[in-house]
Amino acid sequence: MPHAAAATPQLLRRVNARSVLGVIRNTDVATGTELMARTGLTRASVIAVCEDLIRRGWIRELGARGDEQPGSQRKGRPARRFELNSGAGYVLGLDIGAATTTAAVADLRGTILGRSSESFRATDIPAEERIAVVDRACRRALSAARTGPDKVLAVGAGIAAPVDRDGKVLVTQHFWGLFDVGLRAALNELHGWTVLLENDANLAALGERWRGSGAGVDDLVVLLAGERLGAGVMESGRLLHGRGGAAGEMGYLDLVEGVGSSDGIASLARQWSAAGGGPATGGEASARRVFEDAAAGDPAALAILARLSDRMARVIASVASFMNPEQVVIGGAVAESAGALLPGITALLPRFTATPPRVTVSPLGDAIVTVGAVRHALDYVEANAPELELTL
Repeated sequence: MPHAAAATPQLLRRVNARSVLGVIRNTDVATGTELMARTGLTRASVIAVCEDLIRRGWIRELGARGDEQPGSQRKGRPARRFELNSGAGYVLGLDIGAATTTAAVADLRGTILGRSSESFRATDIPAEERIAVVDRACRRALSAARTGPDKVLAVGAGIAAPVDRDGKVLVTQHFWGLFDVGLRAALNELHGWTVLLENDANLAALGERWRGSGAGVDDLVVLLAGERLGAGVMESGRLLHGRGGAAGEMGYLDLVEGVGSSDGIASLARQWSAAGGGPATGGEASARRVFEDAAAGDPAALAILARLSDRMARVIASVASFMNPEQVVIGGAVAESAGALLPGITALLPRFTATPPRVTVSPLGDAIVTVGAVRHALDYVEANAPELELTL
């Protein structure tokens, strides 16, 4: 029977450092006593770890509180207080679509400090050109955040294609192959960055669970529901990928009665409005116009919303039947309008599934993927902090 490797002093230092840093990053200020209580380490170990983290730039020591200053009535040794040095390094979150790419720069607490979007001149462009556009968005976002490429500790990048656990793109469809451009190697060669490639819907699930309506929910499905439907699935707090990264792909909807395709809310609203002759007051058919007209009481627009509610109820019921999530979130740029569909979806769900989940819309709007990409990059930094070198 194989034996577990013995814990070396170096390994113990790394484990202790991750434990202490994990507590500090989740609170504004932590005292040595609080760190002892939450990590189970001795005072000597906590102080040794904190001094090493201070030396390496990850945390800062604060002065004593006012009531612990010389001359105060409090007796005993002042408590040592520590905080995360949130500007010690930065992460990038990327949302790389077929038409545009958005880059967001965040500090180590996840505060977005700079953002930039760039458009691709066409969908089917050479890999080198797509990489150049992504790189330009990154550089401009870093400039907006007043920092540089050398301060980036990790990059989370979401693409509209399945990505397996090793970061490889599934290219069994032409559209998915458009994203297989060697981005990880290219950005590493250009800047030395570690790039964590992931499916955009999966990152949306991470973002929603972190800072959205699904905060803290372990069994969660996020539907990106704009032009085409895609799902990010979390089970017991972990993302599901499947063998090739295609867990959450919605092509099966072609076979679902009353659905018939993976077209999203924005696409369907536009199609159905155009098929009905367009908006009653003229102009170009669009999803936004449909929702606006419905809010004003237009019968044709209200009928489209009823069809959308029925369609989405069937989609969500199919997900609920085989995943049994606690919550399903409608996300993406369409989320703000999709709130009008919730009463209809909620009323219809019990007709289609015995396990109806709670359905909400995301408050993160079109930033949902970049928020998740930032979280993905921060997870990497937090797991590997003892091995990462900061540029001070």
